[in-house]
Amino acid sequence: MKNKKLKILLASPRGFCAGVDRAIEIVKKSITKYGSPVYVRHEIVHNKYVVDSLKKIGAIFVEELSEIKDKTRPVIFSAHGVAKSVPKEAKNLKMTYIDATCPLVSKVHREAENHHKNGLQVLLIGHEDHPEVIGTMGQLPEDSIDLIQNVEDAEKYKKKNNKKLAYITQTTLSVEDTRDIINKLKERFIDIQDPKKEDICYATTNRQQAIKNIASKCDMIFVIGSRNSSNSLRLVEVAKNNGCVNSELFHSDSEIPFNKLKTCNTIGISSGASAPEILVKNFIDALKKKFEIEINEIEVTKENIVFKIPNKLN
Repeated sequence: MKNKKLKILLASPRGFCAGVDRAIEIVKKSITKYGSPVYVRHEIVHNKYVVDSLKKIGAIFVEELSEIKDKTRPVIFSAHGVAKSVPKEAKNLKMTYIDATCPLVSKVHREAENHHKNGLQVLLIGHEDHPEVIGTMGQLPEDSIDLIQNVEDAEKYKKKNNKKLAYITQTTLSVEDTRDIINKLKERFIDIQDPKKEDICYATTNRQQAIKNIASKCDMIFVIGSRNSSNSLRLVEVAKNNGCVNSELFHSDSEIPFNKLKTCNTIGISSGASAPEILVKNFIDALKKKFEIEINEIEVTKENIVFKIPNKLN
């Protein structure tokens, strides 16, 4: 019997963004320059395949600097950014450190600091326990920044001083996520200050736009990415909210649901900003063994942004 036909709409852009590319390059160049091992505080990006491939060439991942036995070895801070206390601790331990924080996250850090210097109380829209949020909140004294996770938080928030308010956002949220929260804050606090530029990063926005573009045309959508990748989880939500309820995250432990796929004519595929393209290729190759595949790449925009590597590694 001939294999069933399956049409694939491949969302583009997808996968690695400039910040992730830069962070991975920083680890590789650090190993070339300093030899191995090189330590990385927290997963450099949220993807098991990437982390495992860097371990193979000499990266050791830790959660805290205190876990590093040999303090003469360099340490790299992940793309999500770190609280100010972390580089301070590295300096106290006389450690060499390289900061791989995504420049778009650093922009949000600077924004938070500027608001604080100007006497404003900062509200950060984001998810508690996400490393980016921990890093951003760690830029300011504890009482100067408050976390708003959802519309309920925005509704209940009470000003605790006479300072004016300003808000900033985690870069990997969905545009829809933040829109409702921002509208609620603006409704309650008319003079709250907006970010000078949109904080949601260009790559997050582009990948969400690409998913929106194909969602209503698909019977199922797969987002290839890790379970702890905020931007990948948001892509699944965006797909569900825009016409493809049958959308799921495909992570390192997932198995392809061939039985479900037998009932599909068209599926969509995208990948989170920290998922390498090889994972998309492997996924499609597995489908080719069971189905007759037709692939259509649907591109909403071209990305040509590149972030520079720190000078000390060139």
